[in-house]
Amino acid sequence: MTERLRLKKNADRRLKAGHLWLYSNEIDTQETPLKGVEPGAQAVIEAANGKPMGIAYINPNSLICARVVSRDVNVRLDRSLLVHRFNQALALRERLFDKPFYRLVFGEGDLLPGLIVDRFGDVLVVQLNTLGMERLGEEVVAALDKVFKPRAIVFKNDSSGRRQEQLESHVEVVHGELPERILLEENGVRFAVPVVNGQKTGWFYDHRANRAWLNGLVDDKRVLDLYSYVGGWGVQAAAHGAAEVLCIDRSGEALEQVAENAALNGVDDRVAIGEADVFEALASLKADGEQFDVVILDPPAFIKKRKDIPNGERAYARLNREAMRLLGRDGLLLSASCSMHLTPERLVECVRGAVRHQDRHGQIIYQGGQGADHPVHPSIPETAYLKALGVRVFRD
Repeated sequence: MTERLRLKKNADRRLKAGHLWLYSNEIDTQETPLKGVEPGAQAVIEAANGKPMGIAYINPNSLICARVVSRDVNVRLDRSLLVHRFNQALALRERLFDKPFYRLVFGEGDLLPGLIVDRFGDVLVVQLNTLGMERLGEEVVAALDKVFKPRAIVFKNDSSGRRQEQLESHVEVVHGELPERILLEENGVRFAVPVVNGQKTGWFYDHRANRAWLNGLVDDKRVLDLYSYVGGWGVQAAAHGAAEVLCIDRSGEALEQVAENAALNGVDDRVAIGEADVFEALASLKADGEQFDVVILDPPAFIKKRKDIPNGERAYARLNREAMRLLGRDGLLLSASCSMHLTPERLVECVRGAVRHQDRHGQIIYQGGQGADHPVHPSIPETAYLKALGVRVFRD
């Protein structure tokens, strides 16, 4: 017998508007008790009047207790539907990119809630971020193998989202064999990617277009790349003509990869690394009288939950303020945030406050978001998370 979940009166509005999430407080637990539902099972979602609205997978122990996978109640999320959705996702990426390096599946943006797949040529790195997707792990591997015939598939199941779903962390090669070195190309620059030991899937494709924009403005410039990770921004800047790049990160492992990626592109003579906490590095560089033409700020998410907003906004404001002190008379700041809870307007406000604090002038000359391989679901604002501002900072 198929499980079913009945919604409370008027709780179907967001679903009708296209959203894919249902919260536990929207379920009519008198009619369909959540306690009786097997975690990870798929169920028919019903409006208050009993009308079927779609199929969702369920986790009664999570705040988002149901995620819709199909509007057709006769369809289940199985290998067949996964193959179909993977082909849909692939069709978009092949229209966008001429090489197989991109985010292949972006969760809700590709109608596959809880699933992330990044493609590095013939290596696929997968994140199963929800219980419903975890239960379908074998089907995901089989469907990916059918569509892509990859050399290797890695499960990188160590995200914070899994903890919220009460899932354990594990990283493993679940199909094929990993080559010794995994390479990608972005904006004409090659990178070796630490898919097993690195952050998230090993790489952040979401900033590709923002990096491409900045690459056109770094020729012969002195560049500071803060929170550099493996050099996505800094090594690209050097490859596009920057005279000197300093990459700062607190991870020695990531900085070793920066050095490797600089050498891979023949720019190791122009890329230096510094292992330090970014705020401490900013203070030290200022004390030493250092100045840069371009400063790149691409920090981790300072705001992970709504309750973090006040402290997180203060951290973004301070970071922008301290970074600006290292710009010359007419410099360029690239200020980014991957915190979904920080609105674009608030990032502009952080930049505005920093400019005024330095008694300088600011001109926003670029506003960017995530790349098209991270498609935004128009009904789910949470899928639009990335912001990047290019700001000219100058004195009269």
